[in-house]
Amino acid sequence: MDSEPLSRDTPHGIRYLAVALAIIWLPAAPAAAQTGEYAIGPQDVLSIAVWEYAELSGMFSVESDGTISYPLLGRTKLGGLTVQAAERTLEKLLSDGYVKKPQVRISVDKYLSQRIFVMGEIKSPGEYPFTGDQTLLEALARAGGVTERAGSEAVLVRPDRHANAARPVLPDADGRGAQIVQIDLADLYRAGSPGTLDLRPGDTIYVPKAETVFVSGQVSRPGEYTIRSGTTLLQALSLAGGVTDRGSTRRIKVLRIVDGLETEVPIKLQETVQAGDTIIVRERLF
Repeated sequence: MDSEPLSRDTPHGIRYLAVALAIIWLPAAPAAAQTGEYAIGPQDVLSIAVWEYAELSGMFSVESDGTISYPLLGRTKLGGLTVQAAERTLEKLLSDGYVKKPQVRISVDKYLSQRIFVMGEIKSPGEYPFTGDQTLLEALARAGGVTERAGSEAVLVRPDRHANAARPVLPDADGRGAQIVQIDLADLYRAGSPGTLDLRPGDTIYVPKAETVFVSGQVSRPGEYTIRSGTTLLQALSLAGGVTDRGSTRRIKVLRIVDGLETEVPIKLQETVQAGDTIIVRERLF
């Protein structure tokens, strides 16, 4: 099943998937280039070192056709190769009449051909170049941080390494092809938090909108209020300043969308409310 686009219901869907998948916590991963799986692409900046040949060492940008301008060799195609394959290619070309038994080491200084995606309640959502050794916290900061409507959690979705990462991705209904991490935003800014979690090319960071309820009628401050998992009806009323002298806690109506229809649901003060609920406190009868 294809990944579904982000929508108003996405936060609930993500939470459901995360529970169903038992939430996989991703360990800090080395940069993709160090694993041998990273494919060099256009705009990447390569650091090339040839043992005992300083004149053949330096920084080289990969052009749109996948080539670099390299001393002695001229235009040399490295695009599409892994880092190790690119090393072997340069060693073979240099050994052909230029350098005796060359030893070449290549690392990716800037991963500009790869992208990560920062979506949802973000001040500047969109795609950003993956620059290597980039953390979740750095990516959020680069995108301007979260908006005032952001929820308390962020979600990191990491696609299968063979998946097309040309756009933001979410796992399919069975969770195949992607891994999910839920991150508490409050914890993210603390020292030693998951802010140190390294990103990989193709990662999507999604910050859902805060879950809210609407409280109206005989309360001190009617309006929309952010709730957390487990918020009770009594707590929601407290957020709105409590019931006025004219209101009655026995005459509360809770409206909820059920199967697409607005439905009045019976709920006690100590029972939990759901995101999107409308709570109406009516006047006393006498």
